[in-house]
Amino acid sequence: MKTYDWIVVGGGITGATLAYELRKAGFGVLLLEEYQIPQNATRYSYGGLAYWAGNTPLTQQLCEDAIARYHILPQELDADIEFRELDLLLTISAGSNAEAIAKLYSNCAVVPRLLTPKAAGELEPLLNQQAISGALTVKHGHIHPQKTAQAYIQAFLRGGGEVQVNKVLQILENGVQTTNATYHSANIAICAGGLSRQLLKSAGISFKIYFTHAEIIETAPVDVRLRTLVMPANVQRYYLESQSTEFEQLWNEPGNEPIPAILDAGAIQFQDGSLRLGQISRVLTDPNAEVNSQASEQWLRESVAEILPALGNLPGTWHHCLVAFSNNQIPFMGAIPGFENIHVFSGFSNPLVIVPPLAERFAKFAAGKEDTII
Repeated sequence: MKTYDWIVVGGGITGATLAYELRKAGFGVLLLEEYQIPQNATRYSYGGLAYWAGNTPLTQQLCEDAIARYHILPQELDADIEFRELDLLLTISAGSNAEAIAKLYSNCAVVPRLLTPKAAGELEPLLNQQAISGALTVKHGHIHPQKTAQAYIQAFLRGGGEVQVNKVLQILENGVQTTNATYHSANIAICAGGLSRQLLKSAGISFKIYFTHAEIIETAPVDVRLRTLVMPANVQRYYLESQSTEFEQLWNEPGNEPIPAILDAGAIQFQDGSLRLGQISRVLTDPNAEVNSQASEQWLRESVAEILPALGNLPGTWHHCLVAFSNNQIPFMGAIPGFENIHVFSGFSNPLVIVPPLAERFAKFAAGKEDTII
């Protein structure tokens, strides 16, 4: 019977990165992913790298580590992850106090610059200037998230790691049970995003990690050109997350919706010309809950069209995935008390930035190197 040093559950950016770093540190690692082509939060994310957003000494250090990491990552992974820098445009809705919203970003490592609607329109010609009272802008990193996760997995395989496409049904004391096999390991890392809560519950572990149902529209490559990454300055998703965790008892039952859904209208265009338009965030306590895609798509299109009129009616496909979060925007990383061989690596609010440096540090720490952050 083969026993691994680590089993990593989940093949999104978090699991792929952690598996790669653990293997690089010399561990025997098995990565388990349910789908051949994952349908997770990584697959449908904007791909933004908010290096500038660190607002504490710790997050600023991780952002600096991430900048250095991403500059060498394409060469290290031997893959094009479409790493680039572009302008981020944070829109401030008409009727809102632009100066007050700008102050919310005053503690960031790089403070975004406040623009008038006219200046914002010059930066992004597709913008509806009448829909905003101003906008913030800052230089922003960007990658293709799915290609990056796959690049990590391919490098992991080249380094001697193993991957199995299997659905994990249950976390065991010394391994995991999947649909067609049981795998044994000294340590297990749960990187399953929005399914993490359900998997931990299968092991009898009650853990305060949560999930939203996120919805976007993805288009094929189009001729329309979006110059910037557009997002709202006042992101409602964080409020939705914090408020929904006040109803802990509701999370223990499927079929509940603790608070109403929100929509943060934004858009990003990838290098091949395709767009992702989003996003709706919905708190449904059943990870398998069905969503009315027709009504959601209409709401999404109308909201995006208010800010970016040329994009609202582009042909595209509605998608849905789960996004993990904690109750305080601080991710979970480490062993669960009482279950020291079961680790959680999830709930990252800025995953594409802080996961690579944290995974590298975590793997070295697991190999015996002291690390003050870990």
